[in-house]
Amino acid sequence: MLRTPGYPLLSMFLTLALATALPAQSAPPDLSDPEVAHVAVTANSIDIDLAKLAQSRTHNPDVKQFATTMITDHSAVKAQASALAAKLGVTPKDNAMSQSLLKGAAEARATIEPLKGKAFDKAYIDREVGYHQAVLDALDNVLIPTTENAELKKLLVDVRPAFAAHLEHAKKLQHTLVASK
Repeated sequence: MLRTPGYPLLSMFLTLALATALPAQSAPPDLSDPEVAHVAVTANSIDIDLAKLAQSRTHNPDVKQFATTMITDHSAVKAQASALAAKLGVTPKDNAMSQSLLKGAAEARATIEPLKGKAFDKAYIDREVGYHQAVLDALDNVLIPTTENAELKKLLVDVRPAFAAHLEHAKKLQHTLVASK
């Protein structure tokens, strides 16, 4: 089970999103390409929104820079996904996985938003570690395997290394924040 340090509700929602999508046989769900596109746009939007909150709240330059990177990179991926959907004439379609991600994001924000200072920074970065791991798991186990359109699949494969880099960056920052206590 996915563990998100300090955020059992976020962990539960992300795990639920993946579990609902992945039956016990580990076969990926039968998401249509419009549903995959919606999950991609939703996942990026969630991280952009929380990064904007972090930018406005943190006083730590490393956390601020990380949040800026999240906004820049996830905005670019969201724009690519939206442009590709428009090019293909596909309207992203809401689905249970997207809804679960949004619900988990709302819970995470409600937990993080009232925090201040180092507590906020730690909570934000802990959430980013768990979130990026969950997104990588979803890419590997659900989104890439179920995508039929070659261009959409290529986009997902092409952006995967950026998500992995975000996860590693967040883990390093997480370690730095813990060491600075």
